[in-house]
Formats: sequence, C-alpha cells, structure tokens
Amino acid sequence: MVVDRENEIRSFVPAEYWHLDAVLTNSDNAEFTARYYGSNGKKAELKTEDDVNHIKSDIQSEPFIVKTVKRADKQRTPSPPFITSSLQQEASRKLGMTPRRTMSIAQQLYEGIDIENEGTVGLITYMRTDSLRLSDEALAAAADIIKTRYGAQYYPGEPRHFKTKSGAQDAHEAIRPSDPALTPERVKSSLTTDQYRLYRLIWMRFIACQMSNAVYDGITADIESNGHIFRSSYTTLKFAGFTSVYEEGKDDEPDEPQKPMPLLSEGEIVKLKNIKEEQKFTQPPARYTEASLVKAMEDTGIGRPSTYAPTISTILDREYVVKEGKNLRPTPLGEVVTTLMEERFSNIVDLHFTARMEEELDSVEKGKKPWKEVLSEFYGPFSKSLENAEKALEGERIKIPAEETDEICEVCGRKMVIKSGRYGRFLACPGYPECTFTKPLVIEMPGKCPKCGSRILKRTSRNGYTYYACEKGAACGFMTWDVPVKDVCPECGKTMFKKSGRGFNKPFCINEECPNFVPEDKRGYKKKAPVDNTVKTESGGEQPDSKEKPAEKKSLIKKTSSRKKAVSEKKVKKADKKSSTTRTRRKVSASSEGDNK
Repeated sequence: MVVDRENEIRSFVPAEYWHLDAVLTNSDNAEFTARYYGSNGKKAELKTEDDVNHIKSDIQSEPFIVKTVKRADKQRTPSPPFITSSLQQEASRKLGMTPRRTMSIAQQLYEGIDIENEGTVGLITYMRTDSLRLSDEALAAAADIIKTRYGAQYYPGEPRHFKTKSGAQDAHEAIRPSDPALTPERVKSSLTTDQYRLYRLIWMRFIACQMSNAVYDGITADIESNGHIFRSSYTTLKFAGFTSVYEEGKDDEPDEPQKPMPLLSEGEIVKLKNIKEEQKFTQPPARYTEASLVKAMEDTGIGRPSTYAPTISTILDREYVVKEGKNLRPTPLGEVVTTLMEERFSNIVDLHFTARMEEELDSVEKGKKPWKEVLSEFYGPFSKSLENAEKALEGERIKIPAEETDEICEVCGRKMVIKSGRYGRFLACPGYPECTFTKPLVIEMPGKCPKCGSRILKRTSRNGYTYYACEKGAACGFMTWDVPVKDVCPECGKTMFKKSGRGFNKPFCINEECPNFVPEDKRGYKKKAPVDNTVKTESGGEQPDSKEKPAEKKSLIKKTSSRKKAVSEKKVKKADKKSSTTRTRRKVSASSEGDNK
C-alpha cells in the first residue's frame, strides 16, 4: 500500500486551476470576500488565466447585487466511541503516539493500575475490538455525568446507539472507561503522563459520544454581477454541544480561518473594492501516516484490530518503510521486495486477499464449506508459486538500488547515498572502497538559515538532544533549540521558529533586527530563579558571598575525596579488625594446645 501510494505520487500530473475573489463592501462600509462560483446558476471551474481575464472584463464596470441570502442551522453529530483502529488513529494525531505505543499503554490501563483510595483498577474495557456496542450501565453512567457536570441541555434526552459495521466480530464492547465516574482528574496522580493522556482521550471520547449535537449558524450569500455569481459563506458556533468536551482530529491540513460576513439583504447593491486572483495546482495524494494507514487497512479489510500495530511495526523494523516526520515512505529495499512479491505471489500480495480469506473462514464457521477444502484451494496454487519462485531465484543475487541524496561527499565530490548499518541508516560515499567517507544522516527542515540563507538541518547532540543548525556548520555558526517552520515573518521575510515540544504551535521571529523579534525569555521557556549569592555584614549591609558559588565544584571534590577517605579508613579498620581477630584465634588455639600437652 505504501509503495502503491508512492507510485501514485510519482506519476501524478498537476492540473492548473484558479481562484478569483471579489473584495466587497456593503452600505455600512463593512468589508467581506466572495469567491467566484459560476454563471447563470451553474457552478464552473476556472482552469486558465484566460478564463479569469474573461470574467474580469465582464464585471469590470457592472454593479454587484446581492441575489440571495440563505440562513440555516447546521447540526453536527459526535463521533462514535473508540474501537481499536480509531483509537490508534486519534492517539497518533493528537498525542503523537505510534500504534505500538498506544496499544502497550492501553494494555496497562486494561490490566489495572493501583489507584489511590481505590486499589488496583482496570480503567478501560478490552482494547482489541471492532464493536461500537455500549452496555446499558455505561450509558446510564455517562448520562448522569453529562447532566451533573455540563448541564441537562448537553444531554440529548436518550442514549445514543451506534451501528457496528458489517463483518465486525462484535465480541467485546467499544473501548470505554470501565467506570466513567473515575474522571481523568481523579486518577491523574496515580498514572504516568502517557497513561493519563491516553485515558483522558478515551474518557472524553466516550462522554462526548453521548452528548447533544453541536449547532452551527450558517449564512450563504450569492452576489451577482453581469450573470456571474460570487458566493460568500460564514459559519458560527451557536451551541457547543459535544465539542465542549471533544472533537475528532483530522489528517488533512486545517481549513483557512473564515472572516466574519456583515449583514446583507437581498437586492442590496455592494461595492467592488478589489479583485484578487490566485493560480493553483492540484496536489498529489499525501503519503500515508501511521493514522491514515491504519484507516486504509481497516477500510480495505486487511487484518484485524490486533494486527494493525504489529503490521506497521514490522515494515518499519525491517526498513521496508521509513518515517519522514509523520509520513511513511518506502525504501528501495521495500520497493524491490514488493515488486518481487507481486511478480511471484500476485494472488497473495493483493489488497483484497485478507477480506476474501475472512469470508471463506466465516463460511467454514457456519458449516457451509469444509475447512480442508479451503486449505487445499489455497495451498495447492501457493506451493506451486513457491516452488517456481525458488527455482527462478536460485543463485540470483538481487541488488537493492542505492538511495541517492543531494549531499556531496567532502572528499571526492560524488553524491552520497543512504546505507544501513548495525546502528541504523547513514550517509556513505558510493565510491567505496576507494573513498570511505561517511557522515550521519540529517533531516532537512523547512525554511532557510536566518544568517546566511542556507539549509537548516536537524541534528542530534552527543547527549541525544535534538537541535537545528545551518548546513555550513562552524562557517556560519547558526544553531538553535527552537524548531523552524515553513512560515516567514511578514516584516523581515526570514524563517520563523516555534518552541520545541508538543502543544507549542505559535511561531515567532528570532531576527534581533526585526520589529517582530521575540526575546528568548518571552518564547514560553521557564525562567530560572535567580540565586541569591549575598551575605549580610556586621554593619547590616550586604556583600557577595565569595565562598558559596565558586566552591560548588570544590565542595563536590571535597565530598568525593572525603567519601574516598572514609571508605579507605573503613577498609583499614576492617583489615586491622580482621588481623587482630586472626591473632586472637591463633593465641587461643596455641594456649589450648599447651593445655592439652
């Protein structure tokens, strides 16, 4: 699937299209924007610049009249409770957890955690399930919590039931808190950070799925000029409903923020202030993330809830696929293996193989088909394919093509390639053994170096900390712990940065000469408390304490040396004690011998 998506991206041919926006003002001089919709009531797409110029010439001296204004309430229903696949997707989107990590923490929550004043409690129901069924007890508990905590208007009046998709095993309930009364705040002190974050996600999703719909007030206005329609839409939240607790994440880029639309009435004439045109190109399909790959596997019928995480972990561990940020990209090894498998085992390396096999096993379970017949139908062709593949590949050595990069070898000037070793992937010169130059594999970040305009690379320090530096290294000297983003400062035009860590998305400018410059102490980092190094004098004044600060290292040395001295003295005493005991024993034994004589 990952290789197929990569082939789609390579073969994609972008198509041109245009956006045409009219910036308008009403009688109160309130500004709003309307986008070209079509002409004579029919929707039309602008594919070339000539199409744009034709419309601009048609409306150049014509009035803009508000043709229709439609206002309607739109309701949005909550997402169903978690099943295995949706839990892995949301944990990846919102918490940055891999499917393997998600299932590991969910297993801990299911097996039981020692909760203060409660004892060991299994906090969630079984986490490998494809059922959306919820028990009556859980639904009643959710209703009580919603009415008590959020108010009666947030409860729809009756429990919500979600339909489980066909083909699901339905052996267990959906993933939910085993006791909804154990709120995340109540158990936080007994959980690790990751356990708390995942439990909170499960608890909020379960409570939200039983809450009232969110209500939006939607306004759509069509403005006509010489037969051409420009449409302006605006949506505001009227009643939060379930969104006050939880909203499902998205894999796609978030929509552009909407600008408020002033009050308009039908027949009103509005003034054209400006026309904006923008050329666009269609984009290739996005590479899979772990979340979107799980969803695709579920939609295609590949595997079961318990196999999503190990499947993705396997292709990553064997380096058939690598992660670039959140995206999954096939390696040359992965592409060669996929091609080989498709050539030799086309009936197995097929997206619908698992789904067909599940159907056949279901027919065995229902007694419609003998299990030996199912096995023989599969194994007969498979054994022949396997035998043919072994003969065809006997003695043949399959060469994996090198993955070339834009990095230049500093010794011989060749383009370096990516190799895999016992410690992971690295850059190596393709001229080996003549040239043995290697260097660590670095990741190119968005934006440019604010000092010299070169690329910014992600690097790792000797202690394992991530930092970002100019590709020229010491020649430029730029280095920062802040993460570069694709946005540029509107004032100076240089790359902006954000604070590292989850939850920090607000970019800032680090160019000291820019009016938008944000000092380091205002970027969200914790300020270190100043150390008071003064001591009071006899006269009541204060002076620097000359002993305290410089002696920090010396005191450590003194402590260490004193410990060593104490240990050595202890050893000496122990040795003296041992020798004295030995001498005493010898005397006693000698005297006893004398008495015997």
